[in-house]
Amino acid sequence: MESVFLLLLGGLLLPLAAGLLGGRLLLLLLPLACWGWWALNRPLELLRGPDEVGYIQERGRSRAQTANMVRRRRRTGELPPVYPNGWYQVLDSALLRPGALRNVSLCGEQLAVYRTLDGRVFAVDAYCPHLGANLAVGGRVVGDCIECPFHGWRFCGEDGRCTRIPYAEKVPEFAKTRTWPCCDINRMVFVWYHCDRTEPTWRIPEQEEITAEQWIYRGRTEHYVSAHIEEIPENAADIAHLAVLHEPSILSGGDICYTKSRIWDFFTHTWKVQWEPEAAPNKHCSQMSVQHASLIFGKHFSLLDVDVVARQVGPGIVFLHFSHAFLGRGIILHCVTPVEPLLQRVSHSIYYQKNIPAFIPKFILRAECIQFERDVMVWNNKKYISKPLLVKEDSAIQRHRRWYSQFYSANSPRLTFQEDGLSW
Repeated sequence: MESVFLLLLGGLLLPLAAGLLGGRLLLLLLPLACWGWWALNRPLELLRGPDEVGYIQERGRSRAQTANMVRRRRRTGELPPVYPNGWYQVLDSALLRPGALRNVSLCGEQLAVYRTLDGRVFAVDAYCPHLGANLAVGGRVVGDCIECPFHGWRFCGEDGRCTRIPYAEKVPEFAKTRTWPCCDINRMVFVWYHCDRTEPTWRIPEQEEITAEQWIYRGRTEHYVSAHIEEIPENAADIAHLAVLHEPSILSGGDICYTKSRIWDFFTHTWKVQWEPEAAPNKHCSQMSVQHASLIFGKHFSLLDVDVVARQVGPGIVFLHFSHAFLGRGIILHCVTPVEPLLQRVSHSIYYQKNIPAFIPKFILRAECIQFERDVMVWNNKKYISKPLLVKEDSAIQRHRRWYSQFYSANSPRLTFQEDGLSW
């Protein structure tokens, strides 16, 4: 409806503009107006590299050199297992067209994820068990199988068994590769990880507004966090940090070295937060309710009030539901995917009501990005403390750790230090 209205408006104003400004000026302004319309409505996509955010760049060193130095000298502390059991987002659905395959990293493993021509998604070990070629590099999708680019062996995505060896008379029964449970939901592809290779014990809830296209995609951000995965969702229970880290205005940016600048003192954020785990049968879920308000020169500015209900599902998925009195409703899908023991890929994808102008959800996503980058700067430089010094007001942190421990099992891999380096 918004697009139709603007087209009609343009149809009325263009002849008038042509008469007033002249044809030549109109020819100059028209491309600029088209570009402005495109820029205003295109999704906001901010994809940060592992070294771009979260470090104080030292004089005489590049960002990458500074990041590597901080990682080497930082003490990690006594860490929980590095890979919790659960569903993890590996791709946006739009990046996996029918017949396409991608190489993805998950929990220290390399996977080949592909989509068949009829739309089904499968995930298998990336390395061919024959001679180790990467199936996702030069391989191809044939029916429901993936074909190795080295010798043409084909593996079924359903059960991993080899269905064809072009130069062999018979395919041996033991010829197979590992498959990973996966699903395509909420316009994302998820893969199930469990250290004991057990089948999924719970499902990812479908967001009906996304499936029915009542809420449409308005952009995403992507960051890499150099920390243990548990540190990221623990923020939901760490209520006290909001007043220190997230009270300063978003105008002061995401670098916490400058957020306390007096230039932006006139604009501050306030937060009221409560975190609680859910009861059975949804004990793998928890909820955080947030009431956000803004103060300008000490006066409450209700236009920027936002209510958020953040529902965490498993160790790496959070549904952040936004609602505003007159700016509508939407959701940010916050996904944490462990790439390596202390490297997490974190994405935020926003979907919002169709009838709301695009700049509103893009502003919300940009504000979320700024606040999140402040957390990244803390996570990238902090030490994990297994027995923290807590006061009574920090009780939710301990409850969150007890709740999160359900995603570890006896065989969950741990990061250990040896004389010859790291192992897990």
